[in-house]
Amino acid sequence: MGSRLTWPQICRSDEYKGRWVALDACKYDPRTAQPAEGTVVDADADLAALCSRMQASDSKHCAILYCDARGFRDEPPASRRSTPAPAPPRAYH
Repeated sequence: MGSRLTWPQICRSDEYKGRWVALDACKYDPRTAQPAEGTVVDADADLAALCSRMQASDSKHCAILYCDARGFRDEPPASRRSTPAPAPPRAYH
């Protein structure tokens, strides 16, 4: 692995669809807080197996994200384009 890809490229790839993907040096879109790109370190359909490998490796600070068909859309559906997004929930500690 070790390929630097955009999140849309990862989500469109048959190699990663339906799998958990470990990304190193992951960058996020500051507007949406969604992943934008990263270096693919590893991927697996089994989250526990992927986490075990990550713990055993030097790549302990990766973002682990699930890649599915809903992970990226080129354009929001027309019905959602004109509707403002609801405020994100607040966490109280």
